[in-house]
Amino acid sequence: MGGGRGTRLYPLTKLRCKPAVPLAGKYRLVDIPISNCINSGYNRIYLLSQFNTASLHRHVQDAYRFDRFGKGFVEILSAEQTEFGDDWYQGTADAVRRNLIHFHAEPNDVFVILSGDQLYRMNFSEMVEEHLSRGADVTVAAKPVPVFEASGLGLLRMGEKAKIVDFVEKPTDPEVIARLVPPELKSNDGSGDQCLASMGIYVFNAEAMFEALKGDAADFGKEIIPSLVGDKDIRSHVFEGYWEDIGTVRAFFEANLQLTDEVPSFDFYDEEYPIYNYPDILPTAKLNQCEVSHTTIASGCMVGRSSFRRCMLGVRSVVG
Repeated sequence: MGGGRGTRLYPLTKLRCKPAVPLAGKYRLVDIPISNCINSGYNRIYLLSQFNTASLHRHVQDAYRFDRFGKGFVEILSAEQTEFGDDWYQGTADAVRRNLIHFHAEPNDVFVILSGDQLYRMNFSEMVEEHLSRGADVTVAAKPVPVFEASGLGLLRMGEKAKIVDFVEKPTDPEVIARLVPPELKSNDGSGDQCLASMGIYVFNAEAMFEALKGDAADFGKEIIPSLVGDKDIRSHVFEGYWEDIGTVRAFFEANLQLTDEVPSFDFYDEEYPIYNYPDILPTAKLNQCEVSHTTIASGCMVGRSSFRRCMLGVRSVVG
């Protein structure tokens, strides 16, 4: 999902859509979900976007050219006039509904729905295999988070066999949040309580998704998922790895700085699960009379007479 206007990331989204915002010097936000898909063995990828998409189109065309004799693709689907509507996407669910005509799905197919503004490394095939083995209609990826972060996320409560029995999107009532704290995530004094938060990653059986999208619900987290609890077999897949929502300027800034740590929370140098990008044809960075500590410098940079500590220099930066 490419997201809306990207107001929470403005002014970074002034000239480009959210998935096209640069990350870690040389990457784009969209490289994270696409790379996770490819590393999981999934290569039929649709990217739904609608605002300032020119730079996103260029990046995807340069970075993800599958063999023309293969079956893989990354296809960008922008908002268009169809029988389902002639205006902008009204939310994540509306975006999928408006593009069903392009998916050519069979009833037994499975859809993995992802967000375009998160930093994480995940093998989706494990989640899908768990989804299929349980015979679930829908599976929601969830991660334990501190209670003080809960109000900005969708929270869920699990019953037996990871079945979701309650789901509340971005609750603000302390009593509601307390109700959603599972016993195994409670601390002795309450200060370390955690909730299970939705990661905005969903696995849908095609038939269940088609049925859920028959109405006019616009958003998966706010409307679709809560409406399915108690009606469909909806399970949770608990993820224990690093995951960060970087949809705000502050979160984006802090996530980039964390990447300069000696042992970063997210490793772009993992050879087993690489993050893909377009082929680099720029010259190596050039530094003259510089002091550098915990800094990442991308290709094509020219830097002179400067001192850097915990910095991230993007492609073709000129300093000094």
